[in-house]
Amino acid sequence: MNPAIFFSAATASYAANCVLGIGVATGRVHTGRARWLHHALYVCTASLAAVAASSLVWSSSRAGWRLLPAAVPLAVIPHAGSGSPRHILVALAAAPFFVASLIKAWR
Repeated sequence: MNPAIFFSAATASYAANCVLGIGVATGRVHTGRARWLHHALYVCTASLAAVAASSLVWSSSRAGWRLLPAAVPLAVIPHAGSGSPRHILVALAAAPFFVASLIKAWR
């Protein structure tokens, strides 16, 4: 199994969650009774990131080392207060790690 697929899926899930969060924060997207969607995407992102990072154990890919630091903002974000600037900054802190690991995984 190619670990790059998991890095792609994790990065896509992270990007989708960011786009949804920005849309809701700016008022362009109204989730209404589907507010759980943002939380479901977060769980999906964290799970896919864990599987991608675990490729350090089950493959020869070293891209997981570039994704591991994203675990810190992913762990902090639930406690950063939704709707606050801190929530946004903590969420965006993971972006460089997702991008770097995706690039490394496909090389």
